[in-house]
Order: sequence, then C-alpha cells, then structure tokens
Amino acid sequence: MKLTQYFPPSQWLKEYQPSWLRGDIVAGLTVGVMLIPQGMAYALLAGLPPIHGLYTATISLIVYALLGTSRQLAVGPVAMISILTAAGVGSMAPSGAEEFIALAILLAFMVGVIQFLFGVFRLGFIVNFLSHPVISGFTSAAALIIFFSQLKHLLGIQIPRGTHLIDTIQNTLSQTPQLLSTAIGIIGIALIALVKKFKPAIPGPLVIVAISIIVVWGFRLDQYNLKIVEEVPQGLPDFSLPKLELSVIKALFPTALAIAMVSFMQSIAAAKALELKHRNYKIIPNQELISIGLANAVGAFFQGFPVAGGFARSAVNEQAGAKTGLASLISAVLLIFTLLFLTPIFYYLPNTILAAIIIYAALNLINYKIAIELWHTHRTDFWLLLSTFFATLLLGIEQGIGIGVILSIVMVIYKSSRPHIAELGKVPNTKIYRNVDRFNQLEELDDVLIVRFDASLYFANQQYFRDQMEALIRKKGEKLETVILSMECISNIDSSGAATLEDWVMDLKQRGFAVFFTDVKGPIRDLFHRTGLTQRIGEEYFCLSIQNAVDYLSYPERLAEKRARLKTYALQRNQKSKN
Repeated sequence: MKLTQYFPPSQWLKEYQPSWLRGDIVAGLTVGVMLIPQGMAYALLAGLPPIHGLYTATISLIVYALLGTSRQLAVGPVAMISILTAAGVGSMAPSGAEEFIALAILLAFMVGVIQFLFGVFRLGFIVNFLSHPVISGFTSAAALIIFFSQLKHLLGIQIPRGTHLIDTIQNTLSQTPQLLSTAIGIIGIALIALVKKFKPAIPGPLVIVAISIIVVWGFRLDQYNLKIVEEVPQGLPDFSLPKLELSVIKALFPTALAIAMVSFMQSIAAAKALELKHRNYKIIPNQELISIGLANAVGAFFQGFPVAGGFARSAVNEQAGAKTGLASLISAVLLIFTLLFLTPIFYYLPNTILAAIIIYAALNLINYKIAIELWHTHRTDFWLLLSTFFATLLLGIEQGIGIGVILSIVMVIYKSSRPHIAELGKVPNTKIYRNVDRFNQLEELDDVLIVRFDASLYFANQQYFRDQMEALIRKKGEKLETVILSMECISNIDSSGAATLEDWVMDLKQRGFAVFFTDVKGPIRDLFHRTGLTQRIGEEYFCLSIQNAVDYLSYPERLAEKRARLKTYALQRNQKSKN
C-alpha cells in the first residue's frame, strides 16, 4: 500500500506551494478562534465542564490533520454528537460529576475503536443504512431536543437532564425565567445572527463571548444571580487511560455504535462536499474511518469526548483559504496557546452565552425544506423522515435513530421483494423495446410476451416474480405461445432464485410455451453453466438481445416446433378435462 493512503501529509507536503501558506495560516487561525467558544459550548451540551471542549478540539485536530484524507475538513466537537453523548451517558451518571466525565471519555474511546475497526475491515458501507430521510428526520428532531435542553442555561432555571422533549417542555413552563440571563442570551443569539448575516467573515460567537465577558466583569453581573463559567483549568490535559469495565462497556455500546455511525456519516458527507470543490485529492472512506476513529480514541487519553467533522467549521476553513491539513495544525496550536495562557479570561463568561451559541447552531440544523421536497417527490421517504423525527422526539435520541435504521432496512427489503416488472413492446422501425405502459404506439405480438425484470432475483422476491409473470401471461390471452424474459437488469441470482427460475421454465414448457432469455450478464451465464441450468433449459433459448429472440421465432423450423408444441399442449389439456 502507498504511504500517502495511510499518511496523507506525505502527499500534500510533497506538493506544497508557497502560495498556499497564507491561506492555511488564515484558515487555521479563523477556525481556531471559532473553536474556542464552540468547543466550550459543545462540552456544556455534552454535560461536561467547558474545558473538555478545548481538550477535545485540540487533540482531534492534530490526529485528523496527520491521518485524514480531506485537506479542509475540520474535526472537533459538534452539536449532534454532543447531545448523543449527553443522552447516552446521562442515564448512567449525573451531568458534570466525575463519574459522568469518566463515562464520556470511555465513550469516546469506544466510538474510536468501533470506527477504527470498521475502517480496517472496510466496513464503511454499513453507514449506508442511515438513509438521507433518516438522517434528516433525526437531525431536525435532535436539533429541537438540543434547543430545549439549553433553555435551562438560557433562562437561568433548573431543569433535570433528559432527552425527551415533552418532559423538558413541562419543566420549562413550570418555572419563572431569570430575566437577566434570558435577556443576555437572547441578545447573544440576535448578535450572532446579525454578524453571520452582515459580516460572515467575522467569528460571531467569539465576538459575543468577548463582549459578554467584558460586560459581566465590568458591571459585576455575576452578583445578580447570573451563572458564569467561573474557574477554567489552565494547562494542557493530562494523559490518562479510560477506565475499562465490561459491564459499563456493554451498557455504553449501543450509544457508541450510534455515535460511530452518525459521526462518520456527518464527516464523510462534509469531506465529499469539499472534495468536489478542489478535486486535487481523493477521499478514501475507509481511511476516513481510521482517522476519525483514532481522533476519538486518542482524544480519550487526553480527557476528550466524541467528535466528528463539522459542516459549518469545515466550510469556514475552506472559505478562509485552507489548502492542506496544515490549517488544522495551526488551529490546534492556537488552542494549545489558549489552554496554556488564556483560560483565566473565561472566568466571567456567562453560561447563557454558551447556550446562545448552541441554540443558534441547533436552529440551523432544522431543515423543513427537505420534508416538503420529499412530500412532492418521494412519499415513502417522507413518511420515513417523519417517523424518525417523531420517534426521536417522543422516545429519545438513541431510540429514534435505531427506529430510523430499522425502518430503512425494512423499506429496502420491501422494495427489493416487490421490484418493478415491465411488459415491453417494439418502437416502430427500430430494434428498441420499451415499457408498454409508458410509451404509446409500440408494436406488440399477440403470440409473444416480452418482459423485463428490474432487480436481482433472490429468495425474497422469487414468489413475487412467479406471481407477476403468471398475471402477465393470463393477461396476454390464449394466443400466447412464447415468453421472452429480458435479464438486462438482473445482476445477481441466488440459489433460491435459480431454482424458482428453472421450475418456472419447466412449468411453462409443460403448458406448451417456449421461454427465451435475453441480455444475460456474464456472472449469471457463469452461474447457469456451473449449475447445469443452461443445458437443462437448452442453449438455443438464450439470445443476445430481444430482437435476436424475436427474429429466431420467425424461422420456419421454429414455427413448426411451435405448432407441434401447441398441439401437444391441447391434447394434454383435453385429457385433463376428460379426467
């Protein structure tokens, strides 16, 4: 294997151009500045002290920059993964407690190991079970849960930790908000939105953090019952091993698996979008699993919680001019400088401002336009989205994504067990055959039925195949003599499908019909030869195209054969009627 696959910097260092340096520095500083308030806010969302957000962001940036195949993806704490962390660990320990922190760190290690093993064994395809409607429904519902989970910080009230929307709303409505906290939080959200709209190049969250710290410190607003961050530990994180207990690992495994899949899904989607813009490198999905997995696992040794590639941060990184992973390393250096020298500055940072940053990010995750589009274009996917959305809201985040995945698999099985089947007719003056239900004025033969089966034939759809073929044969009428099955869309046949196909052919032959196969793909032909099916059916019944089969039927000897076969069938039918 090439070194560049497992150590991508070896490629971009070799190609590095002096003109790239300015963009990498600007992007690195910009993302680093963004990550300071975001990391602290997302740590709070995950139920952890804010300093853990800085620890997590620093380590994940370094590891991914050295191992990731995307040159612009900014890996670190994100809202979705943070709320999943809070949901999974919150049922086992109280938020902010030492036990909670230890469990969150262990969870990051487990997520990393799962992703790493998926990458090593090339199991990245598993995330395909998280379909787009499931992700959209889950994301929008989780965004609402994130929004309501931060109301306690925004409003300055006490709400027990929970992921169920109804419980959170009831607790919120039963209390009177603290006016100062509410006012500062709402002003913070408004200012972040205004900065984003009119000056998108300016890191709005950091500006709001700086202003709020100055205002709270200057007017001593902490003396008016305004909750602030207070002491933020100074210095780099200590190296420590996650506490491994089998019973705890078993309890956390469902959450770890869900986070591993969602984290990779979000990261690979962002990485692929960035790849399309640059095209001077290739995203390798399994290497992405390894790099993000190690970012999680290594981060756990430095008191980190689970991470993913962030859409917004990665977009800012790219727009600011990032050309290589050097930008992420520069961001990490800025965070290290902050940990060493700047953490005392955040003493007067109000919790309501961190909540404002989270709420603004969460509201941007809600995408109702996708639901409207699916309603008009794919009703099945719309109901899948809606089911996942309400399951997440009413049952919880882990249960919601689990139900979404199960429904996706059920839909795949249902659709593959009832595939599309088309009766074909000839386009006049051509050798092209099309669906008679979709095209007008096609030429059809009264004694020939031409059918195309648009799926692989396997155990789940074999009976559907026979039922539909029988219905088409009955519909064709008594003049029918020959059935032509176009196999251009059949890429695979399992043993059950092959047995069904042979039984179907032999049954039709006994009833006086001839059956021809056209457009048979190479792997299917090989299967037929290995199983002896070609010989039992007859090699002369396999044609290269539909037109070849139709032309073959017009040979004089074939006409004589048809008459003899129909005569035999008539005698058999008369004998059965007498009996």
